[in-house]
Amino acid sequence: MSKKIPSGKSELESLRNIGIIAHIDAGKTTLTERILFYTHRIHRMGEVHDGTATMDYMPEEQERGITITSACTTCLWKGKRINIIDTPGHVDFTIEVERSLRVLDGAVGVFCGVGGVEPQSETVWRQSERYGVPKLAFINKMDRLGADFQGVLDQMRQKLGAKPLPLVIPDDGGEDFKALFDVLHMKLLRFENQSQGEHYEVQELDAEQIARVQPWRERLIEAVADEDDDILQSYLSGEDLSVERLEAAIRAATLSLRIVPVYAGSALKNIGVQPLLDGILAFLPSPLDVPPAIGVDPQTKAKKYFQTSASEPLSALAFKVSMESGRKLVLMRIYSGVLNEGQEVWNATQGQVERVARLFHLHAGRKEKLERATAGDIVAAAGLRLTKTGDTLCTKDAPLILESIGEYKPVISLAIEPRNAEEAERLELALDHYLQEDPTLHLEKDEATEQLVLSGMGELHLEVVLDRLRREYSLQPRSGKPQVVYQETVTMHVETEAEFRRELGDIIHHGFVRLEIEPLPRDKTNEVFLAFNTAQWHQTVAESVYGGVADGLQSGVLKGHPIQNVKIRVLELRKREGESTPVGFRMAASMALRKAMQMAKPMLLEPIMDIEITVPGDFVGDVMGLLGAKNARIENLFDRAGQKTVKALAPLRKLFGFSTDLRSATQGRAGLMMKFSRFDVLT
Repeated sequence: MSKKIPSGKSELESLRNIGIIAHIDAGKTTLTERILFYTHRIHRMGEVHDGTATMDYMPEEQERGITITSACTTCLWKGKRINIIDTPGHVDFTIEVERSLRVLDGAVGVFCGVGGVEPQSETVWRQSERYGVPKLAFINKMDRLGADFQGVLDQMRQKLGAKPLPLVIPDDGGEDFKALFDVLHMKLLRFENQSQGEHYEVQELDAEQIARVQPWRERLIEAVADEDDDILQSYLSGEDLSVERLEAAIRAATLSLRIVPVYAGSALKNIGVQPLLDGILAFLPSPLDVPPAIGVDPQTKAKKYFQTSASEPLSALAFKVSMESGRKLVLMRIYSGVLNEGQEVWNATQGQVERVARLFHLHAGRKEKLERATAGDIVAAAGLRLTKTGDTLCTKDAPLILESIGEYKPVISLAIEPRNAEEAERLELALDHYLQEDPTLHLEKDEATEQLVLSGMGELHLEVVLDRLRREYSLQPRSGKPQVVYQETVTMHVETEAEFRRELGDIIHHGFVRLEIEPLPRDKTNEVFLAFNTAQWHQTVAESVYGGVADGLQSGVLKGHPIQNVKIRVLELRKREGESTPVGFRMAASMALRKAMQMAKPMLLEPIMDIEITVPGDFVGDVMGLLGAKNARIENLFDRAGQKTVKALAPLRKLFGFSTDLRSATQGRAGLMMKFSRFDVLT
């Protein structure tokens, strides 16, 4: 039975599109499982450690107990619909978080009550800030020994620059944790074990409990008064502030990213999930509360947008592609208009007409058929043959291209080859499917060896691809050892010129280009400027020059690696009547860039990794010795939660097998987090 989705304003106001974001093992998927159970979306809770969690539906996720791919679901809470994306916490799958945050209106950041704000927590939090996503925080695992609610709040301030606002506080941490104090309503919430936490009692506070919670409520009111002048005036004049007024002020401050409401609990022990659900409805935005998605007109390049309404023209962003049994499924966020089953749409990014064969709501690995979807919704569509991640779908008579999704450069590669000729075609087809799904995977063919070189974000990333090839396609290609991906840059400013003249067939192609190159900081992308008077030249010539520079940037002069962190200005073109052609100028631009690279003291850049190791104090010396052997540079050493934390930078080429070495050196008692920092030279 297909569903019809209403499209009125009230339905949009009651819709929430949220993501669950955090460091690996903070409890995101367990929390999502409880949300689905309490909203009656599922009738039996699965567990990550048993491989039965609803949102970890891939076999690779169930085996490893981690989330690899973003999973979508939808549920109802108190008559309002919540679309949820459960995102991975492992750094190798950061793109999954990035593209989810690009299309979400709000997020819940999950923090471990013991581990606090861990490295990947910082990464995903910064990503959400870049996209202006309002957030709630859920401090999980308060039942664990060593859980420190106040400590996590302090880390949120120090590490994230956030202004946390606790709306609930735990009665006790550790094994005695069974209840929460509701600071906003001044109540005690006691959760039942027999109903798996589905039922909980709301109790009045006694005098001792009031004395304990009152200082937190005073701090809450003061924090809200700092953000709202009306609340401040009432507070200073001694007025009683109603819960409704406080909630409205908290919502406004949350939507403007000035505060972060904080909840607490233990998802595994079924404590604190329902208050968080109430907070999602109360404080996170509906599609009507966020600014419309800004795009550009494909013809004029002027900024353009449509309001979030079913009556506006269609605009949707494809944020993920999934291949199921060889069939392509495109996940998209609809920002305006209506999308119907069977409708033809215009892929403005590709300049192609596509047809939506079927529409679905997703519930992890299952699909629920729809007849139509409207502005504000997140849906999956079948039948879109050409659409890729980041493409904009609209109507041909009202085109626009929405801002795409950030790119990530691979840092590690692996040579693979089929075992026989029969397997070769199947292998390339399977890899093509994975490339469509995952824009952080890159595939090249080594012309000398004819091996396929697969590049990705880390060892686990490539390992999962090989596992999927075996499981889904019964392919077992031979693979070499992982290799580091390098880049090249320059270290000085150089100005040079090049002239190209060659007869090809009966046509002479000529071009002359003068340009300059200079280094940029490591965190900057390449910049190319056409500094000559482009009005004096035909547009095809300017495009050819730009194309020649782009060609040259693909392969450096040291070892043929891509060129990064450079600024190029094309200063002058010269032509010969009857001989100069766009092809000649393209070749001259590429030659001039290569000549400039050779003169500008080129340098090889390698992937540098951020390392954070948490270890008992007895093993700090062993960890330092191991890092020294890996050419690491120690950045910091400090105490956290009774453990020593070592922060360091190290070249990726030295870190293959590092986790195994670390386990051996510390008797398995060290926690390790590695993430890509930048391409650089570690000195």
